[in-house]
Amino acid sequence: MKLAGTTAIALATWCTADGIAGADPAPAPPPAPKQVIDGDGTFAVGKDIVPGTYRSDGPRDGAACYWRRIGGDKTLDSAMTKKSQVVLIEPSDTAFRTDRCQTWQLTECPPTCAPVPQQSVGLPDVLKGFVPQARPPAPAPAPSGG
Repeated sequence: MKLAGTTAIALATWCTADGIAGADPAPAPPPAPKQVIDGDGTFAVGKDIVPGTYRSDGPRDGAACYWRRIGGDKTLDSAMTKKSQVVLIEPSDTAFRTDRCQTWQLTECPPTCAPVPQQSVGLPDVLKGFVPQARPPAPAPAPSGG
């Protein structure tokens, strides 16, 4: 019976914690989609990035920022700009392309939100006659005698 005990020890040594020796280990799960796009490239929606509303402060290094939403083989929306941008990446989009833009960050901002407005400057006097101006509110009616 000593032989049976030796065989059991040899069999136990041949097996490892991962299963039978020589078996392929289980593949690692794919990384979770990101909520930040911090470089140039084309990113698969749902795989590389989560869908949602993203905001970028505009171009890097004074260049023009280019972005494109892709659905299959079609461009759904795109822009080349030097201004900050807000883009809604839909769950049905297949990819998002970005070049020379600052980091895109997923935001709670609704899709209709606009980029942070720049400080406005008053109209030149020459244009004031052509642009409707706000009217002051009408005076309140006089109280009636009671």
